[in-house]
Amino acid sequence: MANSPSHVSTPLATQIQQLAAFEPTAFPVLSLYLDLSPDQHGRDHHQAFVRKALGERIKSLRLNAPERESLDRDAARIEQYLRDEVRPSANGLAIFACSGLGFFEAIQLDTPVERHWLFAGQVPHLYPLVRLVDQYPRYAAVMLDTHQAQIYVFGLNTTERETDVVNPKSRRSTVGGWSQARYQRRADNLHVQHVKDVIDTLDRIVAEEHLSRIVVVGSEVAVPILRDQLPQRLAEKLVDVIRLERSAGEGAILQATLEALREKDAETDAEHVHRMLDAWRAGGLAVAGPAATLEALQLGQVDELLVASTPQAITPETPRAVPMASGPLAVETSEPASPDEPRLIVADELVTRAQQTGARVRFIEDASLLEPVGGVGALLRFRL
Repeated sequence: MANSPSHVSTPLATQIQQLAAFEPTAFPVLSLYLDLSPDQHGRDHHQAFVRKALGERIKSLRLNAPERESLDRDAARIEQYLRDEVRPSANGLAIFACSGLGFFEAIQLDTPVERHWLFAGQVPHLYPLVRLVDQYPRYAAVMLDTHQAQIYVFGLNTTERETDVVNPKSRRSTVGGWSQARYQRRADNLHVQHVKDVIDTLDRIVAEEHLSRIVVVGSEVAVPILRDQLPQRLAEKLVDVIRLERSAGEGAILQATLEALREKDAETDAEHVHRMLDAWRAGGLAVAGPAATLEALQLGQVDELLVASTPQAITPETPRAVPMASGPLAVETSEPASPDEPRLIVADELVTRAQQTGARVRFIEDASLLEPVGGVGALLRFRL
């Protein structure tokens, strides 16, 4: 999907940047991702995964070793947190813990995590979290009619903010001739004024929330007025206009606008990849392949990182000149297929370094687009 705005200051963005700045340590750092949504029978399965995965990790370490003692304390803290501190409405959870350093951070999510993961390494493993933010981006959605509108700020599959804009509803007149024309002009003027009020409110919200994309759900009468009145700064952020019943609830609006956003991003993924490949082949401001991209990230050259949306599509190659900050990685997952740890390490290194240097991240859903260059490339800010 389109550029994850790592530079935007939101509580989650700040947490991700702080986690990305974590210095490698000899103590094991746990990164635990859990899908908390119940199955079709209303049962949760994350507790069994946590007990099994943490138990196996602890048993793999020598008795009385400081690393094992750290993991023992982490396991107790995680068990207590899952029992006492998770809100019932949470569908996903990410926990980062290293008791050897006195570190514990939990992020409760309204959107489910695709599968359970436990990573144990020298730094937090951020790829799944950054990927989740990309799958459920922050954007403005406008439900627009000629006399009322709702403006939503959606993010991570939930409503962060809702604002209503209501103006007097014009009434049709049955009077003919000159009076009918006068009433129609008055109605048209009310419609235009209402849309202007909506645009003013939207402009303020987009600026306050640092939003880069807008999706409109509108009526046949209101949408042409909106397009005519929309200032260029907002028109550039307009992703799509879709139709939906006025009676549609908030959940339906969220899902319909998110789907429209994803469809538009899928269309533009190829454009971004081709632009990167053309610049790279011409010796311009671009690099391709994991090794060259990691080196450019380390040097702070990357403006936009283009990376496959699944780690399995990334070639596990690294240049000797660029040491892997994440180091060795132990992985447990509920995914049926065994994970490819070298690819997971490279994938995490890419997105972590992007967070450290303020580079935008664009996950490419069609892995075949980046397959010729090992699943990753980047557009650069400058060349050395």
